[in-house]
Amino acid sequence: MTVKAMNSKEVTAKVFNKETMFILDVRNETDFQDWKIEGENFQYFNIPYFELLDGVEEIMDKIPADMDVLVVCAKEGSSVMVAEMLSEEGRDVAYLEGGMKTWSEHLEPVKVGDLKDGGELYQFVRIGKGCLSYMVVSNGEAAIIDSTRMTDIYLDFAKNMNVNITHVFDTHLHADHISGGRVIAEQTGATYWLPPKDATEVVFEYQPLEGGNDVKIGETNINIHSLYSPGHTIGSTSFVIDEKFLLSGDILFIDSIGRPDLAGLAEDWVGDLRETLYKRYRELSDELVVLPAHFMIIDELNEDGSVSEKLSTLFAKNHGLNIEDENEFRSLVTENLPPQPNAYQEIRETNMGKITPDAEQQREMEIGPNRCAVR
Repeated sequence: MTVKAMNSKEVTAKVFNKETMFILDVRNETDFQDWKIEGENFQYFNIPYFELLDGVEEIMDKIPADMDVLVVCAKEGSSVMVAEMLSEEGRDVAYLEGGMKTWSEHLEPVKVGDLKDGGELYQFVRIGKGCLSYMVVSNGEAAIIDSTRMTDIYLDFAKNMNVNITHVFDTHLHADHISGGRVIAEQTGATYWLPPKDATEVVFEYQPLEGGNDVKIGETNINIHSLYSPGHTIGSTSFVIDEKFLLSGDILFIDSIGRPDLAGLAEDWVGDLRETLYKRYRELSDELVVLPAHFMIIDELNEDGSVSEKLSTLFAKNHGLNIEDENEFRSLVTENLPPQPNAYQEIRETNMGKITPDAEQQREMEIGPNRCAVR
């Protein structure tokens, strides 16, 4: 039997298509419990690779013969070794190319809608981290919202679309992942927009993004209206695109709401969060399609792998939007918080321009799940 490499794009296709797959994860148990490849119809077995150094005979009965089997580790090396041993025992298996480090960085572009006058809106699904970023394309120009640090993916996509990136936005100062916005702006000459209330400590120039800003993309009438929507951060800003889509940043998710504590100010910001969700968003058309900056669980993916839902549906079904008692709401968002993201303070400082970690350090800072939502 030969050992095959399976890349992150191939695994993502299996997630999107809800295919079955068996994952043999040979990382430490704590790493596996904290963060793993999620698929609706995936099965799992976790055993640290060092328990298999003498052979895989004892786990052969755990490995199904009637499913695709993928061996996963942190960086690839251990999974190759285990996959080869399984192959020698007659099993047809694959290993994850680049390991979980590469899985963390994969972006899958999905078209989420057409805009007026021929424009298009794309969502970039960072399947391993739950991050969602966006590209608005219209008449030869493009705008990017909440980009990740994997900037080449956006640049290559724009090149293939034959469009120039003219504007780059961050809905807020991110604490769970490193923004690529400033790098893209520097490389393309695009205008980089950042909410000024989140940017009091940044050390670079930016264009202040404030409620009421109206930025046109291309020569067509596709406008990005910014809506001041504090709560996750004091500067959090949402976008209404083409009177059709609401990019909610980390304020509102499909199955949850944003956490207000990543700058240590949960008690101070919980009132802002409630006002945004219960007043500002209620004044919007409930026909808007909500496009958040993150998803929490794999069940939030639509059939095509995108993440979106009508605002009216979220008003009806999202528990965080249906808590009448203000004290109960305050309790929910200050007492039900998951652990803070790995290295979140260093990530914030990187996004401020205060520190400049190298590529490998940035990769290490981001390892693990996103934790931007209230549980």
